[in-house]
Amino acid sequence: MSLNFKVSGTGSPLIILHGFIGSLDNWQTHARALSDMATVYIVDERNHGRSPHYPEHSYALMAEDLKVFMVEQDIAKASLLGHSMGGKTVMEFANRYPEMIEKLIIADIAARQYTWNYDTIFEALYNVKLDEVKQRGDAERMLREKIEEEGMLQFLLKSLDRNPDGRYEWKMNLDVLYQQFNEVVKGIELNGKFEFPTLVIRGGKSKYVEEKDLVNFREHFTNLEVVTIANAGHWLHAEAPKEFLDAVRHFLSK
Repeated sequence: MSLNFKVSGTGSPLIILHGFIGSLDNWQTHARALSDMATVYIVDERNHGRSPHYPEHSYALMAEDLKVFMVEQDIAKASLLGHSMGGKTVMEFANRYPEMIEKLIIADIAARQYTWNYDTIFEALYNVKLDEVKQRGDAERMLREKIEEEGMLQFLLKSLDRNPDGRYEWKMNLDVLYQQFNEVVKGIELNGKFEFPTLVIRGGKSKYVEEKDLVNFREHFTNLEVVTIANAGHWLHAEAPKEFLDAVRHFLSK
């Protein structure tokens, strides 16, 4: 399968993978900011954005998708940045193809299994009756019946798109992501020790990467750095973009 992507900049390749129910659109500002020091590829993972929809969704498959993407783009080795679900994808990629990684950046996610509760999010998405949506405001009104937090509401609306017939639809493969959500929260069993430089960036207000997780990271990544952005939560790249980009630029420039 060929993943949808955008590319900008010049220099060594940097591939950025978004989180669950996100898309490459979430990373366009960061890609532009980093394009002076790398050739930046922002990618829609399977069942997200404008990448193909398939009935299967797992980290093994997403890691293989990334391998195929790199081969298609004639990239022998790249630095990888993954947030949340994307972070687990690049960890699984490290298990399988460590020789294809120059540097690794993991943004606010650990290798362990999580107990994420996305019930409200899924309820909100399914509450949008797409055949009744004539304009974006209709979908926003339906989402507001279930979602109070403005940032999350606007984030979900980014995945709403119009098809060639003019009808609204979700860019994500909602049914498959709902049915296989257990695959998203699964843990990654890290294999062996990895010597390439690795950076873990975590939010100081987030509980996704705890001290016990850093112990596990240090067991497997022998060249590990950790940056904690004190004033950020799980969406640290959006909540503290300057601090996040400063950490990424410093790490890549070494």
